[in-house]
Amino acid sequence: MQPHGNSSAKLCFSLLRFSLVLTCCAWFRDEDAEVMRMYNLWFRDEDACLVAQGLRCSACSSTCLSLATERLLPSLSGCDSGFGQATARHLDIMGFRVFASVLDLQSPGAQELRRSCSPRLTLLQMDLTKTEDIQRHLFKHSIPTGLWGLVNNAGFNDTIADAELSPLGKFRTCMEVNFFGSLELTKGLLPLLRSASGRIVTVSSPAGDMPFPCLAAYGASKAALSLVMDTFRSELQPWGIKVSLILPGYYKTGILGGQKIEQWDEQLELLQAYGEDYVEEINQQFIQFMKVAVEDLSAVVNSITDGLLAANPAVRYYPGQGLGIMYFIHRYLPYFVRDLFLKGFFINPKLPRALRREHHNDVKKA
Repeated sequence: MQPHGNSSAKLCFSLLRFSLVLTCCAWFRDEDAEVMRMYNLWFRDEDACLVAQGLRCSACSSTCLSLATERLLPSLSGCDSGFGQATARHLDIMGFRVFASVLDLQSPGAQELRRSCSPRLTLLQMDLTKTEDIQRHLFKHSIPTGLWGLVNNAGFNDTIADAELSPLGKFRTCMEVNFFGSLELTKGLLPLLRSASGRIVTVSSPAGDMPFPCLAAYGASKAALSLVMDTFRSELQPWGIKVSLILPGYYKTGILGGQKIEQWDEQLELLQAYGEDYVEEINQQFIQFMKVAVEDLSAVVNSITDGLLAANPAVRYYPGQGLGIMYFIHRYLPYFVRDLFLKGFFINPKLPRALRREHHNDVKKA
């Protein structure tokens, strides 16, 4: 994927050569081995792809595996589309009994799962923002043998805008779905997972590790999710439960729109300061970026499957191209290099109207 044509992005790429010198000169600590592994992988595949996780409009996504008499049972959330749907189908083909939650049992995604999967797969209607939905299924589908695996795949975002331009309600909605919903589901299923010494696999996002432009609400919720799952990983080790995070590159998993001008009725002062063209430019850049998102979800599905079934699953999986160099820049190079890199590959907003020279000239004439 080529960066948007701008001088800052070109400067950023010239600095990548400098990063090669750093790899030869720096003394890396033991915990940096994973970053170096990803860095080396990047140079074997030079087609960089942005790290932002595929942003989805489905409110719920999870998968569960329980320990049945003959085969493992997985439980997945958010199977209406994207990673959740693809993973549910893949595990069903492998012969596992799968509990797949969807937001709407009559949605096209749910109907596709009914059509393509075996009778082993059980569809559950679940909205992760509603406690009663989660509690209803926790009691209804209790499994005496325990639950082998839970896949948290919740992902929601409907705002592409600066943090100042994003209403607080958008932050709360992202936290409710991406963080609190997954947290409540995980806590509710822990007794079953403990009895089977099972697995928890959670799809998070690199947007929770670094400041992608115009993804503050989404990134903040994913940062909270990654941290709490890492805490679970440490705390649940004595129980034999293994916890993994999936941090995908950018994949096409749904349709997402940016901020619309008509949504600004209560923020007219902000709109005047930033300008309508500022908002429209962000939307156009995001649309262009979506066109290069990866459609083949197999790398992510394979990572989730490995987290569920490998004898020693990785703590973090990074399916997707270009993630190694992204994390290398994030950890080892100056902040301004990281910022230029993210703007060059994702969204590089223009100057707000109030800061432009022509605006100041108009003010002086007035």
